[in-house]
Amino acid sequence: MKKRYIRHASELVTCRGKAPKFGKEMADIGLIKDGAVIIHDDKIIEVGTTEELDKKVNMEEYEVLDASGKTVLPGFVDSHTHFIFGGYRADEFSWRLKGDSYMSIMERGGGINATVNPTREASKEELKEAGRERLNRMLEFGVTTVEGKSGYGMDCDTELKQLRAMKELDEEHPVDIVRTFLGPHSVLPQWKGREREFLDEMLCNVMPKVREENLAEFADIFTEQGVFNIEDSEYYLTRAKEMGFKLKIHADEMYPLGGAQLAARVGAVSADHLLKASDEGIQQMKEQGVISTLLPATAFCLKEEYAPGRKMIDEGCAVAIASDLNPGSCFTNSIPLLIALGCIYMNMSVEEVITALTINGAAAVDRADRIGSIEPGKQADMVFLKYPSVYYLPYHTGINLVETVIKNGETVYHKEWL
Repeated sequence: MKKRYIRHASELVTCRGKAPKFGKEMADIGLIKDGAVIIHDDKIIEVGTTEELDKKVNMEEYEVLDASGKTVLPGFVDSHTHFIFGGYRADEFSWRLKGDSYMSIMERGGGINATVNPTREASKEELKEAGRERLNRMLEFGVTTVEGKSGYGMDCDTELKQLRAMKELDEEHPVDIVRTFLGPHSVLPQWKGREREFLDEMLCNVMPKVREENLAEFADIFTEQGVFNIEDSEYYLTRAKEMGFKLKIHADEMYPLGGAQLAARVGAVSADHLLKASDEGIQQMKEQGVISTLLPATAFCLKEEYAPGRKMIDEGCAVAIASDLNPGSCFTNSIPLLIALGCIYMNMSVEEVITALTINGAAAVDRADRIGSIEPGKQADMVFLKYPSVYYLPYHTGINLVETVIKNGETVYHKEWL
């Protein structure tokens, strides 16, 4: 058995709990001054102050890690990404800088559909190589678990190829990957006006293969004006749930269609984006325990108004924050950027942002019983920051403060290795 003992953390952020934190609970990050953690193999055994745990540890039996002057937090959970894709869309970014809207670009053949051909043409190995590089960058930012979606093929072969690439990377890379099937990510020209037929194609011919190979845990759909309406989305999500998939939904990003209410109605684990979520939708998400996953870097890149995170927390919702890394609307996975946007522009406290990136992010991928906090029985995933307090996270604005990442009890990243 490998034994490690972390001691003298200036601040140890536990975010303790095996369930998401709602409303005011999000401000409680379970902070311990001069904190310490005992790890056996890949599991956390005990947490407390250094004074308390020093009495329980025979130093000769442990590898001792001195965290003096450091902040120690749970590994970050990026609970919404599209990190496996082919090609790039830098031209679209320049078009948006000139004033073109995301939806107008999508309507003229850009947007999601523009990534389809490059992804179809890429081999699985090429997708893996690009994906591995992105996972390496995530790890440097302290991400220890990430959700990845398919959705850039919208045909059987490519959807399976994306998911297989993620499954293999999950086995090979330190970052854990939670896989989501997002076949209905857009409507290709040949399916316009036949959206229900396209959904049946996914449900009947693609998703059974996904289940057979255990390629995805979640099913997702882009519910948006000009893409999939509420009725078609409910049809798809209901059938997907019957097939054994857990549910996510791209909801109320550009227009207030009622995606938040739909997420509550079908029992989705999370509803994501939510820039235009209604008061009724917010209330129903709270009542049904749906995680509100907000993607502020996407709003930033699109120059859109941010999702009402402050209102959601004040109304009692469980809020998560994720990057939405993708080749079009948000080609960034910067955790420091997310923290800055959450604190400065969404009026969330640093404690609430930390909760959103740890235990609530874990809940958004249905992993709150295993990850997202530092407490006995949980997976030993944690991050050491350069500075002694969480308040340096928004203060040292946009700068990566991560020095060390521990995954399953092993040190998998240290800044000095670079």
